[in-house]
Amino acid sequence: MTAGTTITGGTTAEHELAALQREHGRPLFALLLRLCDGDRQRAEDLVQETLVRAWQHPEALRADAFESVRPWLLTVARRLAIDARRARQARPPEVGDAVLENARVCADHAERSAATVDVREAVKTLTPEHREVLVLVYFQGASVAEAAQALGIPPGTVKSRAFYALRALRRVLPGYAADLR
Repeated sequence: MTAGTTITGGTTAEHELAALQREHGRPLFALLLRLCDGDRQRAEDLVQETLVRAWQHPEALRADAFESVRPWLLTVARRLAIDARRARQARPPEVGDAVLENARVCADHAERSAATVDVREAVKTLTPEHREVLVLVYFQGASVAEAAQALGIPPGTVKSRAFYALRALRRVLPGYAADLR
């Protein structure tokens, strides 16, 4: 089975490989599909690689020591699957485009520092009453009831001051409007 031996309509090797594919392709694919955790494309690639190995080692296919070449093919396929799995585990996992599109973009330190300065300057433009509520509720994490008790005003007033303070900040910080919702 050499690749250069020609007969009409193709090479002997091509005919032998086609016969191997017809006779042993389904069992090879079934084994590799299980070993590849259901990944059909990877299993198909490994079937093809197994048949390439058979083409590269014609002596294994013509050995008289065994009745069928299927055990040899299955062994080669299993070893290829194991090698492929080890190779995938040795490198970082692949990430698809959909995952990257939904990934949060983390601002770098300089952008965060600039944003902090912008927000501080914007908060200074608020009235003292609005600033007190905003600092208590948003920066210190107090609940509306806690802020009302600390400031000695009704909870409804805390809510309205927080609303108007955020609205004023949206006007002063137009580039940050999405973050202030």
